[in-house]
Amino acid sequence: MIDQQVSLRGGAACLPVRPRTGRCLVLAAVFVCAACGLVYELELVALASYLIGDSVTQASVVLSVMVFAMGIGSLLAKRLRSRAAEGFGLIEAALALVGGSSALVLYATFAWVGESRYALVGFSLTIGVLIGAEIPLLMTLIQRVDRQDAGGAVADLFAADYVGALVGGLAFPFLLLPVLGQLTGALFTGAVNAAAGGALVLCVFRRDLTRRSRRLLILFNVAVIVVLAVATVLVGDFERAARRAVYGDGVRVAEQTAVQEVVLTGAARDSLNLYLDGRLRVSARDEYRYHESLVHPAMNGPHTRVLVLGGGDGLAAREVLRYHDVREVTVVELDAGVTRLARDDRLLSELNGHAYRDPRVTAVTADAFNWLRARHGRYDVIVSDLPDPGISNSTKLYSAEFYGLVAESLAPGGRLVVHGGPPLSRPRTYWTVEASMRAAGLRTRPYWMSGRLSDSTAGPDRATHRQRDARGWGFVLAGRGERPGLGLAAGAPVLRSMTGRALVDAGREADRARPAGLPPSTLVHPRYWEER
Repeated sequence: MIDQQVSLRGGAACLPVRPRTGRCLVLAAVFVCAACGLVYELELVALASYLIGDSVTQASVVLSVMVFAMGIGSLLAKRLRSRAAEGFGLIEAALALVGGSSALVLYATFAWVGESRYALVGFSLTIGVLIGAEIPLLMTLIQRVDRQDAGGAVADLFAADYVGALVGGLAFPFLLLPVLGQLTGALFTGAVNAAAGGALVLCVFRRDLTRRSRRLLILFNVAVIVVLAVATVLVGDFERAARRAVYGDGVRVAEQTAVQEVVLTGAARDSLNLYLDGRLRVSARDEYRYHESLVHPAMNGPHTRVLVLGGGDGLAAREVLRYHDVREVTVVELDAGVTRLARDDRLLSELNGHAYRDPRVTAVTADAFNWLRARHGRYDVIVSDLPDPGISNSTKLYSAEFYGLVAESLAPGGRLVVHGGPPLSRPRTYWTVEASMRAAGLRTRPYWMSGRLSDSTAGPDRATHRQRDARGWGFVLAGRGERPGLGLAAGAPVLRSMTGRALVDAGREADRARPAGLPPSTLVHPRYWEER
């Protein structure tokens, strides 16, 4: 113990700062590096959820691989304790380069290779190893500058580490993502990481380095910051090139809203495609088949007051407005950016028949679940035009609890219609939607309609489009009390995609395929990612 204390005093004496100042600088570096490390982690989760889908799976992969890799990094760092200052400086520079460029490379593999899962695992593993190596080396450095027992040093380090993680975790969704975006935010974080790590070693521990090591560390850090700065300058050109690779040359609008990435392609109304977070949401060539099948069976009955959940593109509202006796249409859309484009974009507004100009239509920006909880009266028809139930962010909007709220919002004799996903390729998902509606006390009437006309298209979802005609769309019509009948209203407009007889046949086909004993999806036991 005496020898250790003498060594610590001697180490502190050769530093260019007082021990207490050095200790504060080390803890400040811990704070910054921890914040940057958590930003890298959240960046990978967010981008992987967008590129690959299913945020639950992607978060599990990133977190589990990264935590495992941190253990490996801690073991490997034992070999660097004799050269802790040099090792820490090089590790932080490497972490800044890998973490800062991770989002860029991940998006590039998705755009030009078409598969980003392996890149995701590789970055999670590498970043985890580098983060795991930080604490052992920082433990050595903090004891180098200030005589302190191991327990106190560990407590100080972890306190700074956890507070830094808190700041990084809050900065990512509330500052970096909305202000800088995913790619620029990661590059900026890497530059901060490199600057913090390099400044600590070169200012506080420069006497522990040989002249050659100092030059090498300066050169490495400068090179990393220059690479990240150049990438930041070119990130706009990179995004445009990547979008062309993903969506083709016809990209007209590409913007990151507060909720998702929204992309419009096509120079004419008939070639318009709308992508939300990389998933094809609307194809002008055949969207009428989906929206006619979704809306018109539910309009067979009273339909004075209609609620559309989702459907910010205005296309479901367009079909509702074809009934002249409709007096009120409320569209509840989470993303105000989609509603704005549906109102202001020339081609999209032409496609939806300028639905938002109709005085009967009211657009509300809100989460559908929370909006229904606030009780806004009862509706004759509720159209659920929401993202696919297999997308984890939408799972609660296909739960039994959600359908309970919808049931309370139905007027006597009112009807609800839901798109439940493809019934042939993902039957368990589709029938789980139907079971969840029945669990909420609704009487259901499932029906299937044929899918897209096109067998291929540009865009990130193109690999699945060849199968969509065979898969078709699955819908569920429901009501409280009596089971609603399948048919078209007496005053229904002329439809291009179906007839009343075809609708009845579609219902019979679906009823014959109904499985028995399938449990519903609930908030505490979501089931939609069981079929993958």
